[in-house]
Amino acid sequence: MSEKPSSTSQRVRTRFAPSPTGFIHLGNIRSALYPWAFARSQGGDFILRIEDTDLERSTQAAVDVIVEGMAWLGLDHDEGPFYQMQRIDRYKEVLAQLQAAGHVYPCYTSVAELDALRERQMAAKQKPRYDGTWRPEPGKTLPPVPEGVQPVLRFRNPLDGIVAWDDKVKGRIEIANAELDDLVIARPDGTPTYNFCVVVDDIDMRITHVIRGDDHVNNTPRQINIFQALGHEIPIYAHLPTVLNEQGEKMSKRNGAKPVTQYRDEGFLADAMVNYLARLGWSHGDDELFSRQQFLEWFNLDHLGRSAAQFDEAKLRWVNAQHLKAMDDTALAALVATQLQQRGITPDDRLVAICGLFKDRCETTVALTDWAQAFYTDLQPSADDLATHVTDAIRPALTTLADLLEKATWDKASIAAAIKQTLSTHSLKMPQLAMPVRVLIMGTPQTPSVDAVLALQNSKKVLDSLRKG
Repeated sequence: MSEKPSSTSQRVRTRFAPSPTGFIHLGNIRSALYPWAFARSQGGDFILRIEDTDLERSTQAAVDVIVEGMAWLGLDHDEGPFYQMQRIDRYKEVLAQLQAAGHVYPCYTSVAELDALRERQMAAKQKPRYDGTWRPEPGKTLPPVPEGVQPVLRFRNPLDGIVAWDDKVKGRIEIANAELDDLVIARPDGTPTYNFCVVVDDIDMRITHVIRGDDHVNNTPRQINIFQALGHEIPIYAHLPTVLNEQGEKMSKRNGAKPVTQYRDEGFLADAMVNYLARLGWSHGDDELFSRQQFLEWFNLDHLGRSAAQFDEAKLRWVNAQHLKAMDDTALAALVATQLQQRGITPDDRLVAICGLFKDRCETTVALTDWAQAFYTDLQPSADDLATHVTDAIRPALTTLADLLEKATWDKASIAAAIKQTLSTHSLKMPQLAMPVRVLIMGTPQTPSVDAVLALQNSKKVLDSLRKG
């Protein structure tokens, strides 16, 4: 049995194949990041496939979050999205081929009969499995076909031998065929089932590497046997360990995982998310921070981790803050401008400098937008801050500063000189003057250098605020 694509020079083709039955979260999207990165690092193709055969649970809203989340993260696909429900005719064509070749047979066992069989097996401490009642064998007499019953179609799994593959994460895996029963690959209404559709899709889409979560390991031997029945070589498999939430449980919507797009709305940068997610199960030495370009240069399947990775929001925020600090001010200002506009604020050409001044103290673009908003709206300081910092003792100095600033050129150096002169005139130390000025102008006693902040503020707004203080 071959465990490699048919040619060593074959173009790498990977896929991400989510089910749109819930909003995609970080644990899911990591299963898109690695196949995308591998395809990009190898000059191959990345295919998006929507596995929507679960009609009752699949929703268009969930599809939209998949597409939107991948677009935000820059996980661009070369082909797709393909929808399984639009490929039903193709599946039925392949089913007919398998049936003609004797790999598939109709089974008339009812659900009630299967339930009773399972109960008997469990009572006898046996593994619950289909007993092959309707499996044709030489010399075997099958039961009479019941009237008016639509059969399921089952795949004739080999009875002996092993299914084996060299997993790029887990190493050599071997499963005895005796452990596997005959899988249902089409329901009574003719709708094909998941494990069968996946194989047909991977064949038709010429997938060379299947990189997916390790919850699919149990499906893999069944899928390999279907590949072989269809006469196709199997792809290379890499089964990724689970992503756990901060409580150590499997990350899921049920356990409070957020849709990927919510991180965008909360002000996280796409490149920071890619950096953080990449490290949830892969490493390049001790490197914690890297660009998207570095990640693609370094990425391979040989350094995927074998143990479950745990999500840590504090670490994510730290990574985001580092990317935010390193980001070009103009590019950052474009993101902040969008968020200001969503708040009904139209920014001006000061925004690039504002972002440059405040980005070092922000973990997210939302926090940076909060700072920027103070330059375009009137903020009301808290009563506590006013009472603590804007006292009767300091008001004469605030008036002096306003008078000096009114005559000064509105730039950082001239503002710094006016502050220095005010400190000297009133025998004050810098914090005694700077903190009340910050409270009046920015609504908080903590900001970057007060001369730099004032230089970016509207001069009339500054003078009015100092005099009213």
